[in-house]
Amino acid sequence: MRWALVRVCLAVTVMVVVAFAVPLGLVVKEMASDRAFSNAERQAAAIGPTLSITTDREQLSRAMLSTDAGLAGRMALHIPADDGASELEIGRGRAVHDELDAIRELGRSGISKVPGGSALLAPIALDSAKISIVEVYVPDADVTNGVATAWIVLAGVGIALVIGSVAVADRLGVRLTQPAERLAGAAHELGEGMLGVRVPEDGPTELKQAAAAFNSMADQVVQLLANERELAADLSHRLRTPLTVLRLNAASLGHGPAADQTRAAVEQLEREVDTIIRTAREDRPRTAGAVPGTVPGAGCDAAEVIRERMDFWSALAEDEGRRVRVAGVERPVRIPVARADLAAALDALLGNVFRHTPEGTAFSVDVHNSEDVVIVLVSDAGPGIPDPDAALARGNSGDRAGSTGLGLDIVRQMAEATGGDVRIGRSVLGGTEIRIWIQLDGRRPEPGRRRHRGRVRSRARV
Repeated sequence: MRWALVRVCLAVTVMVVVAFAVPLGLVVKEMASDRAFSNAERQAAAIGPTLSITTDREQLSRAMLSTDAGLAGRMALHIPADDGASELEIGRGRAVHDELDAIRELGRSGISKVPGGSALLAPIALDSAKISIVEVYVPDADVTNGVATAWIVLAGVGIALVIGSVAVADRLGVRLTQPAERLAGAAHELGEGMLGVRVPEDGPTELKQAAAAFNSMADQVVQLLANERELAADLSHRLRTPLTVLRLNAASLGHGPAADQTRAAVEQLEREVDTIIRTAREDRPRTAGAVPGTVPGAGCDAAEVIRERMDFWSALAEDEGRRVRVAGVERPVRIPVARADLAAALDALLGNVFRHTPEGTAFSVDVHNSEDVVIVLVSDAGPGIPDPDAALARGNSGDRAGSTGLGLDIVRQMAEATGGDVRIGRSVLGGTEIRIWIQLDGRRPEPGRRRHRGRVRSRARV
């Protein structure tokens, strides 16, 4: 594109220079010729008054020497003779007699080609019968005087115009091609998987719009990939709930080849699910917005969902000898969270209780409801979490072996989508307490309201 623009500009400039320089050069040459012959006519006319008064050779010679042409030996007089006398010639004549006779017959000035230049022949009438001719020699050097210099100047100006136009076209080409090259390079890098590449929005308006469209497309690609990985990880993590049930049921099968194969298959399936979760969440950007699966404006009855999930987990708890307590679910509790997301969050937390606490460990779920906030407490009597801040970090499982760290991340995203948050502390049972703060109005909790959570938790413990 750059060189095409340079070639076009070069061709156009050369045509313009040729179209103006060639006619102008011919005009300059013609003007030089007219100037030389006009000067010769003036000098020939200067002899006319003297020639009309006298035909004396001496006087005419002095009159010729008073002119530049006569002083340089370029003027001659051809005076017709009286009856029986020969023609009088003063000075060096270069024109032939036939040309002189032709000028006398025409009665007007003419130019005759002579060796080394041209001769201006100007007729002057002495009387009605005699016509004298003044001959002024004009060398070729005078006819072309200044023409070469003018042509050189015109050629220099034309070359300068061509060079200048090429330079300007090259700069314009660079200004056009650099944004296009950056856009092409960014598209190539994006195709190779470099999702962070972006293009500066500069250059012509059209390229700015193309760069803005490319950046928007790249952001959309990153968002779609992040959502896809998030969804894959979340869906894989939801498989952990039935896998936990299978693992617990397989543990009660006793001994035998079939039981061992079943337990081995469940363990292998758990490892594959963990691998899918880690792979889907590895090096992915964190995206803002709602939790995958959450529909804006959707909601559910938290009490109903908690009762349903606790009925499911209570059967497993009974098999392992765990004491279970549920409180605050006697009446409906509406929250701005999709039913499937709340169920996934509860399954993630309760599944962690079964996976990371010994058999026989008690746990409880408490719900506290107010005008603008709902608090869900999931507590257990296990060993607790040594580093709660690290466990809340995205994708970090802390020191708990066999954990992907996605369960707490799912819960945290669900709470933050409503303007709430998640905290980890010590429960009244002696183990871990996961406190889920769900805002009903979608606003971030104020500092005073955060302190109020401590009072709610104290009442729950009492």
